[in-house]
Amino acid sequence: MKRIINNFTQNPKNDILSGFTVALALVPEAVAFSFVAGVDPLVGMYGAFIMGLVTAILGGRPGMISGATGAMAVVMVHLIQKGNEVGLALENPVSNLGLQWLFITLLIVGAIQISAGLFRLGKFVRLIPHPVMLGFVNGLAIVIFLSQLGLFKETINGNTQWLQGIDLLTMIGFVALTMLIMFILPKITKKIPAALAAIIIVATITNLAGFDVSTVGSFIREGGGTGLKGSLPTFQIQIFGFLETLNGNWEIIISTAFLLAAVGLIESLMTLNLVDELTDSRGSGNRECVAQGSANILNGLFGGMGGCAMIGQSIINVNSGGRGRLSGVIAAIALLGFVLFTASFIETIPIAALVGVMFMVVIGTFAWSSFRIINKIPLSDAIILVTVSAITVWQDLAIAVISGVIISALVFAWQNAIMIRARKRFKEDGTKVYEIWGPLFFGSVQNFNSKFDAKNDPEYVEIDFIESKVSDHSGIEAVSNITKKYIELGKNVKLTHLSPECKTLLLTSSSNFADVIETSIDDPRYYVVTNQLDKVV
Repeated sequence: MKRIINNFTQNPKNDILSGFTVALALVPEAVAFSFVAGVDPLVGMYGAFIMGLVTAILGGRPGMISGATGAMAVVMVHLIQKGNEVGLALENPVSNLGLQWLFITLLIVGAIQISAGLFRLGKFVRLIPHPVMLGFVNGLAIVIFLSQLGLFKETINGNTQWLQGIDLLTMIGFVALTMLIMFILPKITKKIPAALAAIIIVATITNLAGFDVSTVGSFIREGGGTGLKGSLPTFQIQIFGFLETLNGNWEIIISTAFLLAAVGLIESLMTLNLVDELTDSRGSGNRECVAQGSANILNGLFGGMGGCAMIGQSIINVNSGGRGRLSGVIAAIALLGFVLFTASFIETIPIAALVGVMFMVVIGTFAWSSFRIINKIPLSDAIILVTVSAITVWQDLAIAVISGVIISALVFAWQNAIMIRARKRFKEDGTKVYEIWGPLFFGSVQNFNSKFDAKNDPEYVEIDFIESKVSDHSGIEAVSNITKKYIELGKNVKLTHLSPECKTLLLTSSSNFADVIETSIDDPRYYVVTNQLDKVV
């Protein structure tokens, strides 16, 4: 019971204060990502509320924040545009059919993510190499930074242009003030969340002094919204009436669902790993998969845009002292409360204050140590780091991480492929012994084959695998082929110190191997492992 309580909150004051701070930072993000996806801002707000609440309670680790995210919004926009085109072409036109398709898609997204958790696929994110992780955080920091630059623009007569003159200087000044407060305040006291204090101070100054600056409210209205006035999310029963519109369009629904699920899980599990490092603790990736999936299903049923973990807000929460689940619950409830009761106040918060907070997140997210180690790590790791960062900015997080893992795997395969060795010696009776050293797998098969000279070898040959591991079917096939080559030349060959698994597969493939595989030699290492397995059984 005590463990459950400590997991929910160890420091209620810090969790509550940091939760409010995160809620304030969630507002402009949810609104901005709603416009990216092409949906009403309230859909984004509802999505952030549902994601935040469900994952805070059921998620894989305390303190991590989920909500509407740009990575998923970029994927959604194509589905929504296609749905709207189909809706307007119907006999009875439906202007928001794309939104209804999104809700249906989120149900599938949730099912995929829950399945990933139930089949314990979340653990595979821990196989992501460190250079990929560094590239991920660096690229994400750059993306967050670039996303804030759009807030330094204004729309005049339908044309978007950069702020100029006094407006630009005012914006830069308040951004700098926010960052300065967040930099200095923790050096004075850590009892007050720096981000929350900075937002309140800057908002107070702009409101009392009457500065004409862009606010959350004006930002929403300029984007085509009507403000933050809303109600509780309602059950979207009408989506089941739009299933017939999917005839011939299931391909885009399924493909988008898998892409959204992949992007959401990768970003969430990578964020979980990062928060693990910040808090020196360990969360559950599989539990996070189930929580993310459950939240996205509820989003589809109750009119939210869906989402995943948010690295920026998670860092704000952790650095503000939010280490328990209570912080995420407070952030979600406060966000909904802002929509229901304090929309007019939230709308007065200057965008500059929120931009300043996000710039500090960028500084905290970027792995500055990568500049120091870039010339000290292997060239392949440096290339992977830079490549993942670039692809994250150029394309999206999922493509970047998958590309980084593939490149890392290829580098690993190449490095291990050239490690295969064959020490040659002769016994007193004239038998030639090949002592194989290194892993034998698909990448090293060619080098393995080149070590033998079957035509010129003596009549008796022994291939010793005591220092080698046959790792896959390609390796087994290579052993089989070289053995058959010696047999066809009429020579006697013995295979010694093969693993039990390799022996079984070779004997299964051909009965000719019964006389080739040495079974009388007792390898202590296999013997010990076999004993241990017997004890377990």
